Amino acid sequence: MVGSIVRHLFSPATRRSLTTAAAAAPLMRPRLPSSTPSPSLILSSLASRSFSTTTPRPATINQVLKGCRKGKRARHAVSPALSNNRCPALKGVCLRVGVVKPKKPNSGERKTARVKLSNGSVITAYIPGEGHNIQQHSVVLVRGGRAQDCPGVRYHLVRGAMDLGGVANRVSSRSKYGTKKPKKATVG
Repeated sequence: MVGSIVRHLFSPATRRSLTTAAAAAPLMRPRLPSSTPSPSLILSSLASRSFSTTTPRPATINQVLKGCRKGKRARHAVSPALSNNRCPALKGVCLRVGVVKPKKPNSGERKTARVKLSNGSVITAYIPGEGHNIQQHSVVLVRGGRAQDCPGVRYHLVRGAMDLGGVANRVSSRSKYGTKKPKKATVG
């Protein structure tokens, strides 16, 4: 990158524009004698000398055959079944409810469900929160978002929507788990 910047700065076109600017500078104002050189003088001296005595080499045949640099490939979607339809969430029917062991440093049992979505694709979704009430043939709402320690699980089920109930006795982060605000006890 530095080489391309230097090459641009000292290309013949840039040199020409700098020398014309340096030639026009004395016409505009007289140069005062000073201990530090003026910026136009520095630019003209830089433009007049070149750092390389050889001319830049043309591209080799292999470089021409290879072509210019390719751009980076687009990143794949985290939740492909939803991104293909451009939906934030899809309805689905639960085929099977099961348990998955998490990846290496973690241990435990993560609750997952195999779901057939309304667009026809079958996916594995994570059931967040403690306890759940879904079983086979339950209708659920699926959103994107992978379970980080479960390989192959790229979706979450939405708690408190359709047949999947909210987490019972949840006090903090209730909106994530579909729990209503608890009723305050009335005295009297």
